[in-house]
Amino acid sequence: MQIDRRDFLKYSIWGLGLLAGASLFVPGAGYFLSPAWKEMTEDWILLGDADKIPVGEPTKLEFVQRRKDGWMTVEKKRSAWILTQDGKSFTAFDPHCTHLGCPYRWDVSKQEFLCPCHNAVFGINGNVISGPPPRPLDRYATRMEDGKLWLLPVLEKEKT
Repeated sequence: MQIDRRDFLKYSIWGLGLLAGASLFVPGAGYFLSPAWKEMTEDWILLGDADKIPVGEPTKLEFVQRRKDGWMTVEKKRSAWILTQDGKSFTAFDPHCTHLGCPYRWDVSKQEFLCPCHNAVFGINGNVISGPPPRPLDRYATRMEDGKLWLLPVLEKEKT
């Protein structure tokens, strides 16, 4: 089979165009999709010295969570209620009610967490005492290392 000069040039131009397009598309697609291929890592956040947290009294601590979003690092101020009964093991509660996500507060005189939105009441252990919340307070994982308290800002939802 013989092709004439016009068809040869037409096929050559099409081939070079496809080659040029592919050479631009493949690296561009890799650049834009590379964040999706990165493995997520656990980012523990230092809350401070564990001995500064009073025993038996929930304490609200604020922290800054840094999260890599594509190529940007996003910082967000967050908080958690920290409780220890013995100064060695710690419980960290998410500061939002499990009913509608309203912020709650610790009432020292009643020794309860109170949510003003729908009169939800939680005990010092995070369990529901009264009100509409469907489950106990959500928790964060904590760990102790060299007298420092660390928090993993991923919620562990309690089952009812």
